[in-house]
Amino acid sequence: MNEDKRMEWLEGLDPRLQALVAGGFTLLLTAVGAAAVAFSGSKPSRRWMDAMLGFASGVMIAASFWSLLAPAIELAEIQDKPGWLPATIGFLAGAAFLQLANSFLPHLHPGQPAQKAQGIQTHLKRATLLVFAITLHNIPEGLAVGVAFGAVAVGTGLSDAASFSGAVALSVGIGLQNIPEGIAVAMPIRSSGHSRFRSFMMGSLSAAVEPVAAVIGATAVVTVGSLLPYALAFAAGAMIYVVVEELIPQAQAGQDRTAGETSIATLSTILGFAVMMVLDVALG
Repeated sequence: MNEDKRMEWLEGLDPRLQALVAGGFTLLLTAVGAAAVAFSGSKPSRRWMDAMLGFASGVMIAASFWSLLAPAIELAEIQDKPGWLPATIGFLAGAAFLQLANSFLPHLHPGQPAQKAQGIQTHLKRATLLVFAITLHNIPEGLAVGVAFGAVAVGTGLSDAASFSGAVALSVGIGLQNIPEGIAVAMPIRSSGHSRFRSFMMGSLSAAVEPVAAVIGATAVVTVGSLLPYALAFAAGAMIYVVVEELIPQAQAGQDRTAGETSIATLSTILGFAVMMVLDVALG
């Protein structure tokens, strides 16, 4: 089956099934990252992790605009609403949702000691808290994928920014940046003495929420088409929250870092943005 036939097969599915397949793809790439640590017998260098976290940040920033905010603004204008209004409401709501989840869900970010766990106090093990942290990050990514496919199905007259190819490009971009997330979970679990299989499974399962969130996002948009501009912006706000709150600080963390070391993450962010922009604009 060549690439064109695979695209035709996917395009012919119900949008909820499209979202499920795309969410499964992003889950698979998270598993690839987890497997790279669990079964390779070595762990990536700090510079490599900085570069991957920076790349992930750039991808998510670009996806938030090109795949989500721009179509949200355009759709609002098609619906004779001020373009900025639904986009602003949805964007702020997405960030607020992640802030609330961040405040209540027990989780621990990679590279931090157990006493730095956030959310409600709990006696859960460090490995579980790490999985919760990445799971929290993956919710907006899954929603973004689902909303993108739902937007295509609604058929609102949007430009190529909301095309089927654009939704596929978004899924590819998010999948690529999921590889370092799988590594970020599996690496500390493996380093703490857990088995290769457990490290792989926990690293992979951190993205299990993405297919679920993708289906929820697609279902919401298809069921209530008027929610689309708000849903697009909501996913964008949630993703930008993750970038600013977690990914960039992790990539730049450490008081002993030199300017050259922090530049790796910065330049990788620029590269990630450019790659996602090309994927979205060219494929869209």
